[in-house]
Amino acid sequence: MLSGYLDQIKAHGDPERATQMASYHKADRIYLGVANPVLNDLTKAWRKELDVPARVALADGLWQSNIHEGRLAASKLLTQARIRPDAAVWNLLQSWLPDFDAWAVADHACMAMQKRLSADPERLDEVELWTRSDHMWTRRAALVATLPWTKQNHPKPDDLHHRDRILGWAAGYVSDRNWFIQKSIAWWLRELSKHDPGRVIAFLKQHGDAMKPFARREAGKYLKNQFT
Repeated sequence: MLSGYLDQIKAHGDPERATQMASYHKADRIYLGVANPVLNDLTKAWRKELDVPARVALADGLWQSNIHEGRLAASKLLTQARIRPDAAVWNLLQSWLPDFDAWAVADHACMAMQKRLSADPERLDEVELWTRSDHMWTRRAALVATLPWTKQNHPKPDDLHHRDRILGWAAGYVSDRNWFIQKSIAWWLRELSKHDPGRVIAFLKQHGDAMKPFARREAGKYLKNQFT
């Protein structure tokens, strides 16, 4: 089964684009040079024709191929708000964490994780364990996968509790000087500032001086004159 789906991806390959992608992403794996919109169309069709167990099996195989587009397709295959049952999906997504080694692959997987966390916020207990990982990309995923809690205009009390919990994780990351970690803090705060500027202002007043300057600037990008 796997080879047939990989062949569908490979049919859209562009060697010149693949060379450029390898240079850009830098992770040591095969690149086919397939554009994201093509992968979107392919995986949308696959989701319609496969039940959940078959999708999980295919996503696992695509990920294990260690082909860049295969890993993106694996994530896209599982990025859907309504999946029932979804325990196997969540377990598979978590199993990929140690393999994260570049932002594009990690971010696509985190988008699938966002859907599963929104479906079952109790999984945040598991995500909190990621914040203590020795693996930088796993720590970063704890913020990228929880971005849905930056976006509610009318959060419920539970959402505010989750929001404050995740801000606590971000505060714990401030002393980590890794660029990707600082960027993830800034990303979370920047998105939250569009909906809840008060919490971001409070965070920056308490922790902003300890953040890297670029991260502090990005976090406050939409605050304008609200924070000085």
